[in-house]
Amino acid sequence: MLLGSSQQQPQFIIEITILSAEGLKNTSSALFSHRLRPFVSVSTVLPAPCDRDNNRHSYQTRVDDSGGVNPTWGDKFRVPVDSTFFANRYSCIYLQLYTKRLISGKTLLGWCQIPVSDIGVPPAGSLQHRSYRLRARDGSRGPGTLNVSVKLESATLFDGNSFPFNTCQTVIGVPLTVWPHLGKTGEN
Repeated sequence: MLLGSSQQQPQFIIEITILSAEGLKNTSSALFSHRLRPFVSVSTVLPAPCDRDNNRHSYQTRVDDSGGVNPTWGDKFRVPVDSTFFANRYSCIYLQLYTKRLISGKTLLGWCQIPVSDIGVPPAGSLQHRSYRLRARDGSRGPGTLNVSVKLESATLFDGNSFPFNTCQTVIGVPLTVWPHLGKTGEN
């Protein structure tokens, strides 16, 4: 059964914990700032054709004043996404690592993406630890690694009896074991 865009999508909650970063490089001169004060910005990214409602969520960790080139955070974020996030292979969680400068404000140290294929559709509650190489502003390999944990925490259906496939592409062969609370095969 296909639902119109006026009905709500199932909401998945992805819990992302920004654990730490390793091997960062301080790119500023000692005259202006002699230490890193890093923080991470987390946002959801859907490809342009799918992002009709501009449903983006952005979060930010606290600034680690004492970690230097190997900061730690442990900050958790609960990111709501709908079925279009998992249906499009180009969807991702976008992570940007900044340092907070006293004079010039924030400066980008690097970025990385958690692709939807890394999140997958695991059983609810399974925790995955991942490390991502940071990229420079131009996409080339940058110094440092960002360590995160990702957990698909819950899935809620709002209409209670069917799974709406209102996505940007055709989905064929969706396994029934992913959503066991929908009932057995053949039940209505």
